[in-house]
Amino acid sequence: MLNVKNVSKVYEGKVSYRALSDIDLTIEEGEFVGIMGPSGSGKTTLLNMIATIDEPTTGEVLLRGKNPHQLKRNELAKFRRRELGFVFQDFNLLHTLTVEENIVLPLTLDGEKVSEMKSKAAAVAEQLGIKEIMSKRTYEISGGQAQRAAVARAMIHSPGLLLADEPTGNLDSKSSRAVMEMLEAINREQKTTMMLVTHDPQAASYCQKVIFIRDGKLYTEIHRGDNRQAFFQKIIDTLSLLGGDAHDLSSVRV
Repeated sequence: MLNVKNVSKVYEGKVSYRALSDIDLTIEEGEFVGIMGPSGSGKTTLLNMIATIDEPTTGEVLLRGKNPHQLKRNELAKFRRRELGFVFQDFNLLHTLTVEENIVLPLTLDGEKVSEMKSKAAAVAEQLGIKEIMSKRTYEISGGQAQRAAVARAMIHSPGLLLADEPTGNLDSKSSRAVMEMLEAINREQKTTMMLVTHDPQAASYCQKVIFIRDGKLYTEIHRGDNRQAFFQKIIDTLSLLGGDAHDLSSVRV
């Protein structure tokens, strides 16, 4: 599904900064993979290159065997809309639109019929438990509901790859758990391939495997198995070996 091959990223300036070095990473179809590491480790740089927001200095990113970075601008925009889904920490919902209008935005840009958009929106709202807020504006709903709406928008066009950047960062522990349980269920039931960048070990414990990055390089990866609680503890242990400042990691929520 996703192959990151020998990718490095150097930001030029008065002083060049190497954000990533020789990253090799594979995510199989239907996998749910977490990316963790201290602030400045290169997690977001990696996410941005996979999301085609940024380009590698060397190496290549392949999605289903194709390199989206070689597409022309209009084709790249279409590729992003159709192949990728995005969920962000701050939800990125438009306050002037209703929840339903936010959710169907990717379909609007592709010129789908209104009846089809409404049908798809109703189906995804039913699945994610947000039917009752579809006509509300974003300032009338809770953070947890806003993130569910953001996930619905990311899923409305059935993307091949869902990219989530700190999706629980602005949520309380109860809402965080609900959002992660929802993402886990979507992954399990719809076989959607997912990549989650997070500081939160509790959120990461819902993934099937977690890859750790340190100083722009792959550090290690661990696999979940059957016991999420044991996996959570392995994540905590690995983070303690990784080092980094205390504020780099969310407070532990079991």
